[in-house]
Amino acid sequence: MAKTKAVNTKIYVLDTNILLHEPFAFLSFKENDVVVPMTVLEELDYIKDSKKDVARDARISIRAMEDVLHEATPDQLTAGVLLKGLGSGVSAPTGHFSIFSDHGMPKAQQVFTSNENDNRIINAALHIQQRATPRQVVLVTKDINMRLKAKGAGLAHVEDYRTDQLISDIKYLSRGYHKFEGNFWDKVKSVESRTEGRETVHSIDRKVFPEAYINEFLIDDSNQFAAVVEGMTDSTLEILDLGYERLMSGKAWGIHPKNIGQAMALHALLDPYIDLIIMTGPAGCGKTLLALAAALEMVIERKMYDKIIVTRNTPEIAESIGFLPGTEEEKMAPWLAAITDSLEVLHKNDENVKGSMSYIMEKANIQFKSVNFMRGRSIQNAIVILDESQNLTASQLKTIITRCGEGTKLICTGNLAQIDSNYLSPVTSGLTYLVEKFKNFTGSATINLDGVVRSRLAEFAEEHL
Repeated sequence: MAKTKAVNTKIYVLDTNILLHEPFAFLSFKENDVVVPMTVLEELDYIKDSKKDVARDARISIRAMEDVLHEATPDQLTAGVLLKGLGSGVSAPTGHFSIFSDHGMPKAQQVFTSNENDNRIINAALHIQQRATPRQVVLVTKDINMRLKAKGAGLAHVEDYRTDQLISDIKYLSRGYHKFEGNFWDKVKSVESRTEGRETVHSIDRKVFPEAYINEFLIDDSNQFAAVVEGMTDSTLEILDLGYERLMSGKAWGIHPKNIGQAMALHALLDPYIDLIIMTGPAGCGKTLLALAAALEMVIERKMYDKIIVTRNTPEIAESIGFLPGTEEEKMAPWLAAITDSLEVLHKNDENVKGSMSYIMEKANIQFKSVNFMRGRSIQNAIVILDESQNLTASQLKTIITRCGEGTKLICTGNLAQIDSNYLSPVTSGLTYLVEKFKNFTGSATINLDGVVRSRLAEFAEEHL
């Protein structure tokens, strides 16, 4: 670590969970220096041989660091290797990267004397802070408790990893629709309308809603107006008039929308020109039921697709689907019970519910797949339902989306208030990335369902617990 470095640059000490969340994170600190304690390398070494899904990220991070340090001498590795030339653009790193050996620290210099990994990393950051004065030393970790411990131990600056965050709070996340106060047409000074077949398209001044993006729904308080943005120029918006009542009368596999949010979601799900539908919202808002109903409608009734593939991320306690007897579908069944529950709801009035479910699963060619086995596949002419996608990272979602071949529709559902992963938060979830990155893509639509329709008990729990 060069002591002659400008005082206005910082020294960032990285925790293990940062490199598991973003394997190339050490290249994201521009002109500042980056330090990785030896304890972090030990944790990465332990994780890379585990059966957890993050083992892959640990291996990527280790290889990336080795590429930077492979020609460095032990003295250079301690002093810092220049990162200049390893990136491109204004965010390319120009600082130094070093490994800090925290094992040989005298006990007199240790605030925490217990040998826990978190404590050793905090001790290392405190030691670097004392030695590097007046430069600012920042411990970067996603572990909230570790941030509290570090501050309590005397570390002046502790942060979460924000370099990869697209938004600061999920309240700023795109909802997929905009609701105007009062009557929409009162805000429109001029309009040009044209008929395209059975549809009516209005061309209005973009100043009415300058933040609009393609496939965003527009509604108002009058419960009379509903439209979707079909195109735009610098000065105009092209909106397709859907009609509030017509939108609410939509239907798929016998299911009718219970509120305007569900009606907009159903319209997007059944649109053959939309390849990616993202549905977010609380438990009980109808995400999975709508996705399955629309999928059955398009596969069996309209014959637009050949099969339905259902997948989801399995919690860390069961990232490997195990060695119990049975097929992949049978092993995945407990994790995909939400799908079978929804299928049962769709056929609850049939004389033989189990018989109907078996028949439909065979006729629609419904397949249960593990996310872990999606790599390397090319899925053609199918509907893929990715449930509980809030527990996936951006890289995992990229892996799944890039599997989708010609004629495949991907439906992602998730609730950002129910994240099970130790390494994700609502603002760093892959689902958040998906919403923000794809909101301007003409082949995608996002809908946030905010009404709990499962039961009055579920609605009360969502609001008060």
